[in-house]
Parts: sequence; structure tokens; C-alpha cells
Amino acid sequence: MRKPALFLLGLLMTAPLAPVQAQLQQQPDLNLDAATRLAARAVDACRRLGRPVAVAVLDRGANVILLQRADGVGPHNLEASRRKAYTALSTRTQTLDLSRNAQANPDARNLATLPELLLLGGGVPLSAGGQQVGAIGVAGGGGAGNDHACAQAAIAAVPELDQLPQ
Repeated sequence: MRKPALFLLGLLMTAPLAPVQAQLQQQPDLNLDAATRLAARAVDACRRLGRPVAVAVLDRGANVILLQRADGVGPHNLEASRRKAYTALSTRTQTLDLSRNAQANPDARNLATLPELLLLGGGVPLSAGGQQVGAIGVAGGGGAGNDHACAQAAIAAVPELDQLPQ
């Protein structure tokens, strides 16, 4: 009688562990190598437009992995690129779309008053396997459309990232 009771007690003690372990998710991470490739592709895309840019790449926790500024880019563009990436990450929206939506929707205009958000094109969220892994921000490319195009072009540099529809 004692052995079945001990077995049942042992089973009950380990039962709660199984669901807890099953709840842990495996998530892809954006690393320095991927961030470097993203930045290089964004810089190259804007260079082809005749525009030097600043690029920021953030991980899913909004930590800066890489900040890069091409020669001749104004110093304010480093902060602008970081804030564009942060905005794309935190809203899970491309900042060009976010900016346009805020202009069209009076309720969304208040987003521009939040200290870290920057509603200018050039920020793009990054995902892999449908999971958000970070964001890229580009600034200094001669306008929101150019910044956005260069940020989008960068995604092709890392095949593991989900490609955005064009």
C-alpha cells in the first residue's frame, strides 16, 4: 500500500512542472552579425540614391545592437534612426504607415506626443517565423520615402527574416 501512495505523491509533485516547461517559448534572436548586414544593406541602398544615412538596429527588447552613421550625416540622424526603430518596434508598424495613419486619424495624432516615438518614415519592424525580433531605423536619406525604402531594402540582407510585401 505504501509504494502506490509514494508513486502517486511523486506523480502529483511533478505534474505541475510539465505545463510550466511547455509554456517556455523558443524565440529567434537578432544578433550583431545580422544587424551589421542589415545596416550595410540600408547604407548601400541609400548610397545608390546619393544619400548618406544613419542606421539603428534594435533587438526585441529595444536594446541597441548597432548604430551606424555614414560620413557627412548630421548628428541628429543617429537619434532619429534609433527613435524610428523604437517606434516601429513598440507599435509593430512601419513608421511610414504610422505617420500617414496619424495624419488621417485625429485620435492617432496624440502618438506624436509620446517622448520616444518618432512618426517619420524609415522605421521597420523585423520578424522571423512570424515572431518579432527587433526593428531597423534609417534617417538622413532625403525624406521619409527614401528612409523607408532603404530600411525595407535592408531586410533582404538577412534571409532568415520575414520579407515584407512590396
